Amino acid sequence: MNVCLGRVEAVLSGRAVPYTRPGTSSAIAKQSVAGAVAVGREGLAGDEQGDRRVHGGPDKAVHHYAFEHYAHWRAELGERPVLTQPGAFGENLSSSGLTEAEVCLGDRLRVGAVVLEVSQSRQPCWKLNDRFGCADMVLRVQQSGRTGWYYRVLETGELRAGDAIQLLERPFPEWSLQRLIDTLYRKVLDFDALNAMLALPLTPSWRRLANARLSRRAVEDWTARIDGPARL
Repeated sequence: MNVCLGRVEAVLSGRAVPYTRPGTSSAIAKQSVAGAVAVGREGLAGDEQGDRRVHGGPDKAVHHYAFEHYAHWRAELGERPVLTQPGAFGENLSSSGLTEAEVCLGDRLRVGAVVLEVSQSRQPCWKLNDRFGCADMVLRVQQSGRTGWYYRVLETGELRAGDAIQLLERPFPEWSLQRLIDTLYRKVLDFDALNAMLALPLTPSWRRLANARLSRRAVEDWTARIDGPARL
């Protein structure tokens, strides 16, 4: 299989700096990078994450967000400076041509000389609330399904803006990210879907989440992720 799904419109990276609340840092304000960018097992050269407990690492090495979504957000939130160019959501790759509906868990993609594997969709956190100045931005993102997604890096190399996004393999065509997001945030106690998820190559955190919902017959507490630490 070698199908062109879309095109990289921008490649972005950023350094971790103090963020909006005491004791926090973030590299969410990423900037476009010109020319070829080296990609290693843990992401783009020069890119950082503010909280390595929940961001970064091999399963979240590269964050991808569809630039098509920006028009939806402008229509919903109004014109905002953060939405005038890629990088509003802390993404490393901004693209045209593919969204969560066209990408499946486990997809293997070639971008430039790099081979990537879709590892999970993004679980948005409170930092988006502060970045957008919108108290319920996290809830808006997860309920809309416009979350973005993460890759692990199977083959290192270089990529750049303008590269085609080529689908190499699709082992789980019935499991689009849209379906997974529905299971995570909308049909949250669909036990058949949760059981079916466990047959997938889930990241450890997602496997724990599915097992916990099945055993407790309840949804995990989202408070810390959505509200974040207290403001002083």
